[in-house]
Amino acid sequence: MRTGSNGCGLARGTGPRSHVQRAIDGLKKRVAILGSTGSIGRNCLDVLGGLGDEFEVVGLAARGSWQLLAQQSEQWHPRLVALCDAEHAGALRNSLNGTTGVLDGPEAMTTLIDECECDTVVCAVVGAAGLAATHRAVERGLRVALANKEAMVVAGALLVSLARERGALIIPIDSEHSAVFQAMQAGRPDEVRRVILTASGGPFREWTREQIAEATVADALNHPTWDMGPKISIDSATMMNKALEIIEARWMFGLEPENIEVIIHPESIVHSLVEFCDGSIIAQLGMPDMRIPIQYALTYPERRNCPSDRLDLTTLRQLTFEEPDEERFPALRLGREAACRGGSAGAVLNAANEAAVGLFREGKIRFAAISELVERALDGHHWLASPSLEDLMAADRWARDEVTQCATG
Repeated sequence: MRTGSNGCGLARGTGPRSHVQRAIDGLKKRVAILGSTGSIGRNCLDVLGGLGDEFEVVGLAARGSWQLLAQQSEQWHPRLVALCDAEHAGALRNSLNGTTGVLDGPEAMTTLIDECECDTVVCAVVGAAGLAATHRAVERGLRVALANKEAMVVAGALLVSLARERGALIIPIDSEHSAVFQAMQAGRPDEVRRVILTASGGPFREWTREQIAEATVADALNHPTWDMGPKISIDSATMMNKALEIIEARWMFGLEPENIEVIIHPESIVHSLVEFCDGSIIAQLGMPDMRIPIQYALTYPERRNCPSDRLDLTTLRQLTFEEPDEERFPALRLGREAACRGGSAGAVLNAANEAAVGLFREGKIRFAAISELVERALDGHHWLASPSLEDLMAADRWARDEVTQCATG
């Protein structure tokens, strides 16, 4: 198999002072959180509260939840906040009463990265909307704590190449990829035989194909293990989240798609595994609590005490592993196909899925139609082998329009 060095844990920032150098100099590590009002963002602030004076929050950003953003700003006193929804920017400014600078509009997050003088950017915006800001953070050679898997799915090749060029450090927050990143410390990249991503199986693990086809929005949101936002919960129900993670792992860790596997693990205790060439399998275990991978991304290569509950092995009666059923969950097959094709395929897969999930949440399509529409977009798009960022964004727009037209036309 091929493994290659990339921006994940192998390159040090060359622009702003590194975390290690700032610690030596007695300076606080400056953090900006994109998507601070979402689940990952709120957990990140909780982690930072536990880390004390070692870190300073210098920037917060949200799409539209201006009231919560105002509350967070009053508590954390960042230098700047950004709100993508310009309609409510005036209300946010009035609420903050001049105590914090406010940026607004579609470019607000990238401007925040340019102006808030941060060392670390936590990219926790759901969907392709976080790509531009992630690209800017990598371009500036920062530490990028990446929870936005879609950025790597859409533009992984570009981001990894840019990270090498600019000396950025990309560390995954996604629990599965954080587990792989941690397990990979046990050997060299060229010693890795395969990566095994675990999946809870979502709410429909034991449902028949016919039952899954008629699932409601409420059914899909009823995740058995994780407390996540609606889009990610529905991705877990279709298992499109694992499809996206296959593509993300390909670029994040320099793997060939055939060396990335998915296994169902409903207890969500083993977060992923790495098998090395000698047959050793290294796994990362822990409670299903996103604060653990968030904190590791912030403090790597060091570890700190975490507010998470501790895993008590004596309470575990069994750890179950099952083969995924791609007949019931065709999204897995689509993700593997997109990973093998590379180029513009990831952008189309992701955008088509986002559009289809939106239509499902609005009650305009059946649950089974999500994967059907994604497959149709993948099959019908004009594939590009080496797309530019502009090409990828164009493919993203095309896929969204195609799904909408197919579903409503």
